[in-house]
Amino acid sequence: MNRQVIVKAFASAAIALPSLLLGASMTASYHTPGGQIPNARPAPWTTPVPKATCGRMDRTETGLQGQTTPDERSSGRSERGYNCNLELVGQFQGEGAFSQDGPAFLDNCAYYATENRSGQKHAGVVVLDVSDPAHPQPTAYLDDTPAGRNPHETLKVNEARKLLAVAENNGPNFAVYELSADCRHPILKSSVTLPGSQAHMGGWAPDGKTYYVGQNNRGIGGTLPVVDVSDPSRAKLLLTWKFTGDGRAHDVNLNASGTRLYAGQPGTFGNTGSSVGPDGLVILDVSDIQARRPNPQVRIIGKLFWDDQGQVEQMFPFTRNGRQYVVSTDESGGAGGAGGLKAACDRGASPYGYPQIIDIADETKPVVVSKLKLEVNDAASCRRLLTDPPDTGGGSPVYNAERCNTDRPRNPNLLACGFQNGGLRVFDIRDLSRPSEIAYYKPPATRKAFLPGSGSWTQGVDRTYDKISGFPHFKTMPANGTRGREMQIWFVSDNNGFQVVRFSDAFTAAHKNLFDDAAN
Repeated sequence: MNRQVIVKAFASAAIALPSLLLGASMTASYHTPGGQIPNARPAPWTTPVPKATCGRMDRTETGLQGQTTPDERSSGRSERGYNCNLELVGQFQGEGAFSQDGPAFLDNCAYYATENRSGQKHAGVVVLDVSDPAHPQPTAYLDDTPAGRNPHETLKVNEARKLLAVAENNGPNFAVYELSADCRHPILKSSVTLPGSQAHMGGWAPDGKTYYVGQNNRGIGGTLPVVDVSDPSRAKLLLTWKFTGDGRAHDVNLNASGTRLYAGQPGTFGNTGSSVGPDGLVILDVSDIQARRPNPQVRIIGKLFWDDQGQVEQMFPFTRNGRQYVVSTDESGGAGGAGGLKAACDRGASPYGYPQIIDIADETKPVVVSKLKLEVNDAASCRRLLTDPPDTGGGSPVYNAERCNTDRPRNPNLLACGFQNGGLRVFDIRDLSRPSEIAYYKPPATRKAFLPGSGSWTQGVDRTYDKISGFPHFKTMPANGTRGREMQIWFVSDNNGFQVVRFSDAFTAAHKNLFDDAAN
C-alpha cells in the first residue's frame, strides 16, 4: 500500500471514529440502568438477529437460520430433531396437541388443548402434573363443557386468583375452572352462554375479575364480549363492545392495572384471510370496564400499523426500567398473500411473520425498537426457500412467529418464541435495540405417527417437521444431581405434545449473567 493510500485510509478512519463512538454511546445510553432516554434513539434493528453459537455436541441446522432443509427432510435427519444450547428433559406426547391454544400454566401444572377428533381416546383440555419434569403425567381431561372440548386460542390461566378460563371456538360457551385447591384437578365453577359470541382468542385482566373474548368476526365493526368473573361461580356477560373502526382484537393482553388493552389488530397483508383494514397495534383504554363504571366506554389511545406482515396475533407486555413495551407477533408474512411465496419474493416482501419489540411509553406514539427476524423471515433469503418441497400429502414448512414470552415481566433477559415450523427460538433481549439468538429447539419429525389430537395431523400425510405456535413458559426448577436449580422452558408442539427443555450445563456456566434473578 503506498503512502497516499495510507494517509487517505487514516483520514477516513479519523472521520468515522467519532461517528462510531457516538453510535455506540447512543445505543448504550438508550437502555441505561436508570432508564434515561436521550432525544435520539437508535435506529430499529431490522436485519436477521445474530445466530446462536451452539455447543459442540448439539444437533444443529444446516440451512438458513430457522429452516429445515429439503435434504434434512428427505434424508430422515429431521426425525432426530435439532437443538442448540437446549436439551430435552421430559415429554408427554399423548395423542398430540393443538399448539396454537395455550398452553397455560400454574405452579407445577400445565394445560393444553387437542383437536378432539373422533379417533381420540381422550377429548378436552389435557391437564398435566409436571412436578417431575422428566416424567410429566396427565391427571385430568376437561371435556365437561363445549369450551373445554374446543377452546381454540382462549385457554388462559389467571395466576392471581388461580382460575382457568376457556371459550368455545366459533361458539357461545364460556367456562371457568378453579385451580386453587389442586391445580392437577380443576373444578368447574361456571359454564355460561355468551349470546352472539364466536370465540377465537381471549385474555384475562391481571386481577382475574374480567375476561375479554376475542372474536372470529374480526373485520371492521367487530365485537368484544367482556365477561365479569368477580364471582367465578356466577360468571356473566358484562357487555359486548361493538367496534366501529380500529381496535378489534385478535389475541388479548392487558397492562398490570387492567386499564389498557393491547389489541393485536389482525389486518390484511395481500390475501391473508377474512380480516380487513390495517395490521398492527391498537392501544385501548378499558379503565371504565376495569372500574365497573356505568355505561363503560372503550377508547383508542394509540395506533401503530405496518404493511410487511399480516394477521397480527400477540401484544405481550413487559417493562424495562419502568418503561412499557410490547412484543408483537404476526402469523402471516408475504407468503400468506396473493400468489404465495414466489409472489412475496418477487415484490421483496418478508416471506414469514416475525416478532417486534415496540416501545409504548408514549401511548399516543408507539415506536418499533427492533425486529426479531431469523434468516427465514428476511426478504433477502426469500428465493432460497422456493425449492422447499411440500410434505407428501401436505404443505411446505412455514416460519411465522405466533407466541412469545419473557423470562419475567420486569427487566427480562430472555425472550422465547414459537416460530411454527422454525421451532422454539430463544433470544437475549437485555439490549432491546440489539437482540441476539442464543438457543433453539426443534422437535423431531413424527412422520406418519397416529396423532389424532395434533393440529398438524392428517391421515396419510408424511410430516417431516413439527409445529410450535403456543405460549412458551420459563420455569426455574430443582435440577438433578448436584446442579442446584436450572432454567427450563415448558412448551407444546403439535406432534410431540408437551415438552420440557433445559439450558445445557456448558451454556449456563458460560452465561451466568443471563440467569441472574431468574423467574420462578
